[in-house]
Amino acid sequence: MFSDPLFIFATVACLAVLGILLFGIATFAKGGDFNKRNANKIMRWRIGVQFVAVLAIVAFAWLQARG
Repeated sequence: MFSDPLFIFATVACLAVLGILLFGIATFAKGGDFNKRNANKIMRWRIGVQFVAVLAIVAFAWLQARG
C-alpha cells in the first residue's frame, strides 16, 4: 500500500490541503490587509486541492476494491 503511487499522491494532496488550511487560518487570525485581499483566493485554492485529494482517495479505494 505504501509503495502505491496513487496512495502517495493522495497523501501528499491531503498534506497540501492541511498546509493551505493552516495558512488560511493563520492569515485569518492575524487579520489585516493581506487577509482582506487574499482570504477568498486561499479558500478557493483549498477547495480545489481538497477536490483533487478526495478524487485520489476515492480512486485509490476503488482500485483496491477491484483487486
